[in-house]
Amino acid sequence: MAVTATAAAGAVTALGLAAAPAAAAPTATTAARPGDACTVADLGTRHPYIKTTEVSPTITHFKGWYVTEGTTGQQTVSTDTTTVISVSVGLNDTIETSFAVEALSDVKATVGLDVKLEYTSTSEESNSVTWNLTQPGYYGFYKGTKKVTGTYGSLNCNRAQQDDGSWALKWTEGPGSGSFTTFTTLEEGAVRCQDSVPADSIMARAQTLLDCGSAAPKADHPAGAVAPTAKQKPDRPAPQPAPTAGTPAEQPTATGHSTRAALDCSTEAYKIAVPGKPLSWGAPLLADDGVRLRPSSIFSAHLDNWRLCNVTEQDGVLEASLWNWGNGGCATIAEQNASTERAVLMTVPCAEDDLQRFYIYRDVPGSPKIGVQNKYTGSMMGYDRYADGEFIRQYSNGRQDGTGTFDLTGV
Repeated sequence: MAVTATAAAGAVTALGLAAAPAAAAPTATTAARPGDACTVADLGTRHPYIKTTEVSPTITHFKGWYVTEGTTGQQTVSTDTTTVISVSVGLNDTIETSFAVEALSDVKATVGLDVKLEYTSTSEESNSVTWNLTQPGYYGFYKGTKKVTGTYGSLNCNRAQQDDGSWALKWTEGPGSGSFTTFTTLEEGAVRCQDSVPADSIMARAQTLLDCGSAAPKADHPAGAVAPTAKQKPDRPAPQPAPTAGTPAEQPTATGHSTRAALDCSTEAYKIAVPGKPLSWGAPLLADDGVRLRPSSIFSAHLDNWRLCNVTEQDGVLEASLWNWGNGGCATIAEQNASTERAVLMTVPCAEDDLQRFYIYRDVPGSPKIGVQNKYTGSMMGYDRYADGEFIRQYSNGRQDGTGTFDLTGV
């Protein structure tokens, strides 16, 4: 390993590892916006915020149906699927992480509609529509919904310099953004050309599919289904690719682990410790084990010592690989577990791989407190409980009780 002090080490020196101010309690950040104040306890957390939204009435199932005199009354019609809408956040349509759920909850609050907060698809709905018809005529039987789409960003707590030169913690737009899709509860019904309907409603969208200006509804026609026009034919989107490992639209292409990277590491070694307590990140000796909270002692064999390598800084956020002095490996989330909430932090041979890159969010100068985020997955590092041997894990939103905030102290 190349363990030389370079200009990158200068960015590390700027961390400021003096005595830390007292930790503050976590704040409620659901409605946080860029530039809002955050606290030390928020360094290890992350939240989505909704940047844009668009609501569009959409017909998902449709069938043209001709009703003659004497055939009125209750009719049950099997419609054709015209549009498939699936719930998704970024590239991940499983909606299993707290980040994706919070993003959709924010969408619900933003647009004021009761949208789906879990994965589902309109294709899973029954296509049968039952309606009581009192007049003969040309009907469009339909199911439809309000499709809600837009974009989101990711907020992280980090230090920011004020106009007067002082420093403060603020929510800033961090890495990780993408688009979302969801929809409201399906509406069903039947509509005729001559019916008066609200403009830009689901019913109005169904009425446009009737081709009311065509000869179809005017010609003699037996009761029953009307052959679909080009406008009424199903418009299914191309099948979506299988979800890739990672969280919403924030994972660049990760390379394999076939080569060992020649890292440019700082000469300074650090402990990543729980503030005010003796346990810190300890790398494993066995390849199939994970990084755990361990006490530091003369028997730690440098497994509790980490170096920051290939350090860069952008907008006040450090990006680095975490190389362990004791086992010579780099911290990572295993590729097969990249999209898994609470996946364990591991160490592997170092490589040029975004799964081995981490963003470090810092408290104001003079404090060693940090939050750590994996670049590829977007998740924050934390632990379930304070205990010897407890795994360090990833959490898409971080740990909201402040247990994702650590001390980065020089040794």
